[in-house]
Formats: sequence, C-alpha cells, structure tokens
Amino acid sequence: MAEVIDSYDFIDIPGASPDAPAFFLLHGTGGDEHQFIELAAELKPGARRIGVRGDVSEGGALRYFRRVGEGRYDMADLARATGKLGAFVAANRGGSAQSLGLGYSNGANILASVLFDAPEQFDAAVLMHPLIPFTPAPQPGLRGRRVLITAGRRDPIAPVHSAELLAAYFKEQGADTTVFWHEGGHEIRREELLAVRDWLNA
Repeated sequence: MAEVIDSYDFIDIPGASPDAPAFFLLHGTGGDEHQFIELAAELKPGARRIGVRGDVSEGGALRYFRRVGEGRYDMADLARATGKLGAFVAANRGGSAQSLGLGYSNGANILASVLFDAPEQFDAAVLMHPLIPFTPAPQPGLRGRRVLITAGRRDPIAPVHSAELLAAYFKEQGADTTVFWHEGGHEIRREELLAVRDWLNA
C-alpha cells in the first residue's frame, strides 16, 4: 500500500522580479522536487521556480497519486491529489503575472488532471510523456489555455495513441494545443527540451 504524506515538501526559488512567472515543476515517478529546478532556469529564464515533491511513496519511489498497476490509476486518490495540487498552486502563485506548469510522466498526469478540474490555475502547461487512461469530462475553462504535449514515438509507457487522444481532447476544448514528437521512448531528449524552451518563450 502506497503511503500518502499530509503536506507537500517543495522548493521555491524567487524569480527575477516580484511578478515573474510562477513555474510549477512536477517530477516523474522516483524523482523529487529537485528534478527540474536547474533545468527550469534554462527553459524559462527569470521565472520563479517551484519544485513540488510527490506525496505518495510507492516502494520508496515518490509519486503524486496512487495506482493499482501500470497505467491503472486509483481514481479516488487521483481526485484527492488533483484537488490538493490545485489548491497548492492557487495558494502559492503569489503576485506572479503568469502561472506555468511542467510535468514529466506521473508529474504530467497530475498536471493534466488539474487542467481538467481547475484550468484557471495555469496559463500554460507542458505535459511531457503523459498517460491519461480515461476520457476527461468536457472543460470549457480550457479555452485559450496554452498546452504543449511532448511524447516519444516508441514510448512503451505512454503510447502514441494516448498522446494523440489527449491532444485531440485539449483541441476540442479550445485550448491552444501543440504536440512535439521525438523518435525515442519514455526518456527526455535534448531536442524535446529545446522545443519546450522555445514554446515557453514564444
């Protein structure tokens, strides 16, 4: 049984100005709040960087919500985690002019779930190798939000079809949706990061 921690541990590094974008960074399974802190400084220079540690331990590997198997989510715990992260973002945006999110793998999945539930919490979101094994409900609040999905064409964990379905969902909701593919698997590649940087700063 995965253990749930009552509160988030996180890192909050100030931006270049009081109203700098708040950049929320969500790690993959087995990562932690440090995973994207240094990288985020290259992806969005000057942004305030907030690395959030997952509050579920699965055999010692940190995650944001429980699962019952590979690609099979504990939907009740996903709902709990979605509400918790949405509230955390709302409470920690401060005076930032923009709220940005970046998540990889499990971090992308919880970020996507917050977008389905409370899209007003993010102006733009980067979903790196997400897997959403269910059909989200319609969400009119996504209209005009910017979403980037990055994915590998040979990803055994987040198959091509799942990324295509997710992109189609966001487009149907009126989100400004971009998809970037690389030819590898579930790993993050350099060309992928360059695409993320260019998109965030467009």
